[in-house]
Amino acid sequence: MARFQPDGWPTVTPRIVTPDVEGLVAFIKSVFDAQGELYPGRPAELRIGDSMLMVSHGGGQRDTIPAFLYVYVEDVHSTYERAMAAKAVSLEAPFETPYGDRRAMVKDGWGNMWQIATRSRDS
Repeated sequence: MARFQPDGWPTVTPRIVTPDVEGLVAFIKSVFDAQGELYPGRPAELRIGDSMLMVSHGGGQRDTIPAFLYVYVEDVHSTYERAMAAKAVSLEAPFETPYGDRRAMVKDGWGNMWQIATRSRDS
């Protein structure tokens, strides 16, 4: 049976549409240590841990389509500090949630919201 998706890709892959692909990709790489490349004429493909994320101009779409993403990281504090250094706006400083995540929330300069979390205990 033929595969219906590329090898290594999940069934659902978030895609952020922005007029500044290069800037947003640089932010994601610096804050989340994402791996991936920019490609001429197609979306950037980034990997954060075991997850894929596409960033693109959106083709014929005129509007930016920001995202709200929940990202598990090894160290919420250092990731939050990298986001602040990259000019993100803090929406929540790191705190302990009732469900066992240590979490922070930032908004990047492209309008995307990032909830950054580290599992601190089982709920």
